[in-house]
Amino acid sequence: MRAVAIGVSLGGLEALRTLLGALPAAFPTPILVVQHMAPESSDGLAMILNTVCALHVKEADADETPQPGTVYLAPANYHLLVETDGRLSLSVDPPVNYARPSVDVLFETAAEAFGVGLVGVLLTGAGSDGSRGLRTIQQRGGRTLVQDPLEAVADSMPRSALALLKPDAVLPLSGLASRLLQLTQYSTHSTPRPTRPA
Repeated sequence: MRAVAIGVSLGGLEALRTLLGALPAAFPTPILVVQHMAPESSDGLAMILNTVCALHVKEADADETPQPGTVYLAPANYHLLVETDGRLSLSVDPPVNYARPSVDVLFETAAEAFGVGLVGVLLTGAGSDGSRGLRTIQQRGGRTLVQDPLEAVADSMPRSALALLKPDAVLPLSGLASRLLQLTQYSTHSTPRPTRPA
């Protein structure tokens, strides 16, 4: 697995604290996150998450190459994109689904860059942002995970995704963390062993 992309909106702080806080510092892939926020927001989200996460959490910078064990947050009022070579970029293009940053923008560009090596995770939130992008991830061969709408603070984003596609799994936050660990461990240990000649 090459990367994890997470989209979240209303209720996102607690969801991210729970999900990211359950992952180890040695998590083997970078994690890219779009959290809907007000345009004038500061980098406070990264500071808060760093107090509860073993992973390093930072706002994404343009032209950086994402590294394992690090969470990259879209800065306020910027779309977070992934270029075809895997580098991150930021954009002030118009809002998508009334949002900048937009989950769909991250998911769709990450799907193009990482293909089957991407896991997309859609969490609590109002509206429908992320549904179309999650479908793109699925179409490119990536894995798709959705938070159980019954657990979400705002169930519109998860339910919108479930109306558009059948994800690989619908799980509570604790289950999503476990599934991410399973998927990344599988990808790092799945090289077939050579067989001995008979």
